[in-house]
Amino acid sequence: MDKIAVLIPCYNEAKTIKKVVEDFKRDLPNATIYVYDNNSSDGTDEIARNAGAIVRYEKKQGKGNVIKRMFREIDAECYIMTDGDDTYPSKNAKQMADLVLNDNVDMVIGDRLSSTYSTENKRLFHDFGNKLVRDLINSIYKSNIKDVMTGYRAFSYLFVKTFPILSKGFEIETEMTIHSLDKNLLTQNVIIEYHDRQEGSQSKLNTYSDGYKVIKTIISLYKNYRPLSFFMWLSLVLFIIGSMFITPVLIDYFKTGLVPKIPSFIASVFFYICTIQSFFGGLILDTISRKNKQDFEMNYTKYTDKLKQLKSTK
Repeated sequence: MDKIAVLIPCYNEAKTIKKVVEDFKRDLPNATIYVYDNNSSDGTDEIARNAGAIVRYEKKQGKGNVIKRMFREIDAECYIMTDGDDTYPSKNAKQMADLVLNDNVDMVIGDRLSSTYSTENKRLFHDFGNKLVRDLINSIYKSNIKDVMTGYRAFSYLFVKTFPILSKGFEIETEMTIHSLDKNLLTQNVIIEYHDRQEGSQSKLNTYSDGYKVIKTIISLYKNYRPLSFFMWLSLVLFIIGSMFITPVLIDYFKTGLVPKIPSFIASVFFYICTIQSFFGGLILDTISRKNKQDFEMNYTKYTDKLKQLKSTK
């Protein structure tokens, strides 16, 4: 079992991976550096290996798939996740690791948005999109997360082994954040200095398609983690639509005693039935969600015991 494992998912980062590995070896000399190559075609894996990293491979494309492989295969007391593009400074890694190892923090977030991201980032709408996602999640979960989509994080063993990864791509950071909030895990922010990619280094993140996936992930996880709230809002919308259909029908009925707008009446009944179904569906799913949280707490205890065993056999 490693004391600290540095996890670097990579796809065509030949220009920067050598520096990233060397920087983390310098600032975390006792850490084990893992580079997981995700079908690179530019020799990223050989460069990383020559720089002193342990290189492994994930053939299924997508950052989420790579992180899933890393979390399954590696046992460590503390995990540092970073990118291979040299945008995150290694000098913050020790502070982040200390929070996990000494203060029992489950996830440390490397906060770019409170420092240099707005000035360093040159990609259109990325700064706006990051802040939009952050504010949306903080509004839904009543939290104070400073940077939802940062790729620079530290994790405890218990977080890594109890985190069910569903995302395949860049939505993974959003999923991590929502998981920690829903399960009430201890999370802290550390302000870091972000540096944009070097000249000639290409971002793999697509502003529009990946932005859409992130928003879709937020809605999906909100439905899964907060079903009662989600379906209450849906019930309210359906009730309002049903009321819009029934209002002219009632006006005519009280004036004439007749119901001439039969289609509107049928539509209103349909939406009211959907309102009731949505409300009770939310109640049922909320019960299931609470049961899942109970199961999570039991698994958390199980992995706490396993961590103690791993430490004792080191």
